[in-house]
Amino acid sequence: MPSGWSTAGWACPPRRDEPVGNPRRSRGEPVTDSVTDGPGNPFRPELEALEQNGITKLAFPRMDDPDVIPLWFGEGDMATPAFIREAAMRALDEGDTFYTHTRGRPELRTAIKHYLDALYGIDVDPDRISVPGSAMLGITIAVQMVASPGSRGLIVSPNWPNIETAFRVAGVEVDFIRQRETPGGWTLDAAEIIAAVQPETRAIFVNSPCNPTGWMMPREDQRELLAFCRERGVLLIADEVYHRTVYEARVAPSFLELAGDADPMIVVNGFSKAWAMTGWRIGWVVAPKRHAVQWALLSECFNTGATVFGQQGAIAALENGEGAIASLQQRYQENRARVIQAFSNHSEIELTAPTGAFYAFPRVPAIQSSWDFAQALLDETNVGVSPGYTFGPGNDQHFRLCFAQSERPLQSGLERILDFLDRGRHRKT
Repeated sequence: MPSGWSTAGWACPPRRDEPVGNPRRSRGEPVTDSVTDGPGNPFRPELEALEQNGITKLAFPRMDDPDVIPLWFGEGDMATPAFIREAAMRALDEGDTFYTHTRGRPELRTAIKHYLDALYGIDVDPDRISVPGSAMLGITIAVQMVASPGSRGLIVSPNWPNIETAFRVAGVEVDFIRQRETPGGWTLDAAEIIAAVQPETRAIFVNSPCNPTGWMMPREDQRELLAFCRERGVLLIADEVYHRTVYEARVAPSFLELAGDADPMIVVNGFSKAWAMTGWRIGWVVAPKRHAVQWALLSECFNTGATVFGQQGAIAALENGEGAIASLQQRYQENRARVIQAFSNHSEIELTAPTGAFYAFPRVPAIQSSWDFAQALLDETNVGVSPGYTFGPGNDQHFRLCFAQSERPLQSGLERILDFLDRGRHRKT
């Protein structure tokens, strides 16, 4: 998924298998107001129970502090390339400020088709493509298409916290199947995902390459999982927003290379990561053609489509952006090496190197609370990272670090983290 300031949301509803009192709240976390129940309260309990996710809970109080090295959000410090910004500014100067097609202006959908066709060697029907707004909105609408009372959703985790929220606010019960750390990297077989499916499961969510682990689903596992979803009538929601951020290939394997129009699959992608456009909030989906009207209708309910002049910038990104992608990839490749060098030989930290995306998700075995660790690190060193607990169950000894920043702040942040560990400060969290 796609992440960024404007989509941060309030993203951690209590899971249904947890006792009252939210034991996931780590020491030091602020206590939220209690939910008001009773006949005088018209609001849905699922919404009243929402809690702010751990990323923004930590970041928002210090987000504008120039002393902080911000390694918590999923973005770097390089502005969107000038040619993309100039295309949007030209559209504004020409008065391009009116409504356009709810599913995205036709020339943008055509540009997305040409981009996907060239990248994967496929032939996507442009009528399958919609541009509802952000990629996160695409995921939200996809969930709405299968949500019904008593249904369940299966999320491959660790996962960006807003994914869980998208399911829960739709009334869907959530199950998780967690990737495993091995000497060869994060791994999860299609058979393990399939084994976690229950009779009531209506959707499976897969983010590959994965935020936060960098795990990438192999093509044969994609094939096996898609065949299962096809046979069982389960919707496969594939978040491929990090498709160009990989370290041993030009592009990650895509479900689009395997699936046809009739398959129960929605592939979500966007401009935030590959083209450094996090604040633009423009993403796209490739969905069954028969649902084109439904995508228009649901998009109208949320925001009536992506910002019209921003779509001209998106067209420029698709048509002229390969050089920008290559430049960003070079930065991420170099920064990944810096993170691996910093963390791989330290006795207090365990790092499984990512194969995609631009995050490290190291484990610090000595910590008891990832929230307390991240808060203490911020307070004492002015380095902002994301606490692991917010990425799903089983991650409270982890933290996420985004290495999309420039070399100087990233290197300084790594040095401060290592000094924090060397001084044993993490053992007090």
